[in-house]
Amino acid sequence: MKTYQAKPGEVAREWLLVDATDIPLGRLSSEVATLLRGKHKPQYTPHVDTGDFVIVINASKVRLTGNKAANEVKARHSGYQGGRKEVTLGELLEKRPVRLVEGAVKGMLPHNTLGRAQGRKLKAFAGADHKHQAQNPRTITLEV
Repeated sequence: MKTYQAKPGEVAREWLLVDATDIPLGRLSSEVATLLRGKHKPQYTPHVDTGDFVIVINASKVRLTGNKAANEVKARHSGYQGGRKEVTLGELLEKRPVRLVEGAVKGMLPHNTLGRAQGRKLKAFAGADHKHQAQNPRTITLEV
């Protein structure tokens, strides 16, 4: 018996809708990363992008547990001397919740070309409305 290997042209992609209201950030991002990679499908192949498109709504209502909102810091650098900027997760959740969710999910994907391709299938929105109604997304409820 031969082992099935998915081919990039054979993959059937679906659009999935996830509501992030009151879900802890880590649990949300691990579940979304699993959907983006396609590990929930029986035809999952590690070296082929078999995942689905995922729309995350209400990113501004995601929950940060413990003291992460005040203590955990995200940093970025402009490339110039003294160009390091730091922001706490609480401030990032207030100002740019989409960036917070995207960063958490992309950190759980492979750090190579395949992971970048899978990360491009993530569509996150701060509010309840999104612009992908034409794709008829199927609503997924995460068990947290």
